[in-house]
Amino acid sequence: MLFGRVSLRLQEDNLNRIRKQDAGFTLMELMIVMMIIGILMLIAVPRFTGAIKMAREAVLKEDLHVMRTAIDSYTIDKQKAPQTLEDLIADGYLREVPVDPFTQTKDSWVTETGDALHSMDQMEPGIDDVHSGSQELGSDEQPYSTW
Repeated sequence: MLFGRVSLRLQEDNLNRIRKQDAGFTLMELMIVMMIIGILMLIAVPRFTGAIKMAREAVLKEDLHVMRTAIDSYTIDKQKAPQTLEDLIADGYLREVPVDPFTQTKDSWVTETGDALHSMDQMEPGIDDVHSGSQELGSDEQPYSTW
């Protein structure tokens, strides 16, 4: 009986010692994991920021297309070009002026007012084009203000 208790006690001591040794991670294991996370971040962050820029560029292209189409439609329908972007809203050609995805404001759009008349029916000049107010360079190395 005594031999069984001593044997059982030794087994418990061995198990406790093994549990204490395996209770946590070593410094080396933690350093390796941190290095792997760092390498993954070096790969992921530039791709993520590039994807955000591409999405903003797509929004800008779509907004410019919609506003230019509205300007053309207004000019043809009213036989005069709009004097402001608000004219497009007032007459129902746009619901609202979109937010420029790069300047994050509605007021930064740069309008071009031309003196040329674009159709025989057009009676007075006005806005004939619109651009972003941002001076940042796009993925094509051209400023967004020239798009």
